[in-house]
Amino acid sequence: MTEAPAASPVAAPVVRNAPPQLWFDGRFVDADAPCAPLTSHAMHYGSGVFEGIRAYATADGGSAVFRLPEHLARMRRGCELLGIAFDEARCTQATLAVLRRNDLRDAYIRPLAWCGAGSIGLDVAAVSQHLMVATFATAVHLAGAGVRLTTSPWRRNPATSLPPLKLCGAYVNSILAKHEARQRGFDEALFVDGQGRVVECTGANVFLVRDGAITAVEHADALPGITRDTVMALSGARARPVSLEELLDADEVFVCGTAAEVTAITELDGRVFGEGPVTRELAQSYRRVVRGQDPARAHWLTQV
Repeated sequence: MTEAPAASPVAAPVVRNAPPQLWFDGRFVDADAPCAPLTSHAMHYGSGVFEGIRAYATADGGSAVFRLPEHLARMRRGCELLGIAFDEARCTQATLAVLRRNDLRDAYIRPLAWCGAGSIGLDVAAVSQHLMVATFATAVHLAGAGVRLTTSPWRRNPATSLPPLKLCGAYVNSILAKHEARQRGFDEALFVDGQGRVVECTGANVFLVRDGAITAVEHADALPGITRDTVMALSGARARPVSLEELLDADEVFVCGTAAEVTAITELDGRVFGEGPVTRELAQSYRRVVRGQDPARAHWLTQV
């Protein structure tokens, strides 16, 4: 891959009152600039790897990226499967640089590594490789509101066919489930396997609360979420397989993810939960951590 020469991204100046930019192969470009050809391999086959990361304005007046090393380590694992070269240190610098460039404190961050032009076949060995980092001023997905959930008729990609990583093509599975759920008037879809065990939602991991005890749903086909790991550390939740029947019988159900944060499930297929006290307290604890108000968890923050 040939890159355009560029100054160190860490030294990039802030450009105020300018159109948003993204970092693309070592340089800054306008976010809506045409950078990828229509013959890009990833456009035709989904041969790319991405992450969803958040930056937060912190209590000291600065900004920090939450659990950036863990996100990029997971991204590297996906890139290795596709043979895409990925440098975590370089992507870290690019992430911080584009946040400064766009003058964002609260932001959703999307790094994407993908296979470009060079072949229209399935072999990616001869195609170019690219990396971009984009930032958005608003959150996406569930955005912290109470959610009406429904069981999806679709099954989650089995881990024996597609590993539970953030591979671009794998998320067509989530798009199908989300679209079908929305057509039926629900906010989100829940994947359940053929044995009636809960897997995850289209972009969030699932927890239940019963008699005050918090359980993290465990399933081989589910993404090992970084927010899930955070919530388990904050709450002492135990992870184990959970059936749909058990989930419907819970006192509280909530989901979590980078974009969703900690979000209460208010209804699942007609079973009403509301927003319970355990979910509410965990959501507040999570918000304190990501905004630098919990000194014991400061190691999870990368200062911008």
